Amino acid sequence: MTSISERLAGIDWQALHSSLWEQGYALGPAILTPDECSALIDMYSSESAFRSHIIMARYRFGRGDYKYFNYPLPQLVAELRSELYPRLAPLANRWQEELGQALRYPPQHAQFLARCRAAGQHLATPLLLKYGSGDYNCLHQDVYGECVFPLQVAFLLSRPGEDFGGGEFVVTEQRPRRQSRAEVVPLRQGDAVVFAVRERPAHGTRGIYRVSLRHGVSRVRWGERYTLGVIFHDAR
Repeated sequence: MTSISERLAGIDWQALHSSLWEQGYALGPAILTPDECSALIDMYSSESAFRSHIIMARYRFGRGDYKYFNYPLPQLVAELRSELYPRLAPLANRWQEELGQALRYPPQHAQFLARCRAAGQHLATPLLLKYGSGDYNCLHQDVYGECVFPLQVAFLLSRPGEDFGGGEFVVTEQRPRRQSRAEVVPLRQGDAVVFAVRERPAHGTRGIYRVSLRHGVSRVRWGERYTLGVIFHDAR
């Protein structure tokens, strides 16, 4: 079994960055093994690993529930977070430049977390999400304070067609003076989808403009669907 770092090194990051530029999302195939997916799913029944348990219907977020991990993060989750960040930070900085923003993101995740703590954001944000039959996640953006990294990653832990049906990952984007466009992202167990947290730059005939994005999960028809969400900024 190769390490997370070795698996990520095998990804065509130039193609992944191009997809993020063009669509606001990109696929990272087969990053997690079936055993790793199962281990994360099994962790959902633990209470000590998590700081918060959210029932989505209580807040009109949709149906289903999710749990935010507590620090220290499980080794696999911490490794994914620290290894993915430096591969995405150059693109995040390019987006900042294109959007005319002065803020730049440091090269290592530990440096970025120090910035979050200075802004009063110190709560872990990686999470496990669980959906049953009839559950769904409304379109939303994961913003937890003024310190925000513009990209995040979700890993499908369950097997579509075997563990659950329906429950597609959905991304929508809103361009100026246009109606919203939706994309359904096909995922297999262990696949990752990298996507913009709230906006990305796009090239138009009059230069650069902002595209606003939201993401969600369509209704699960049957079975159970588990997802790992890796968010790089912390929460207040």
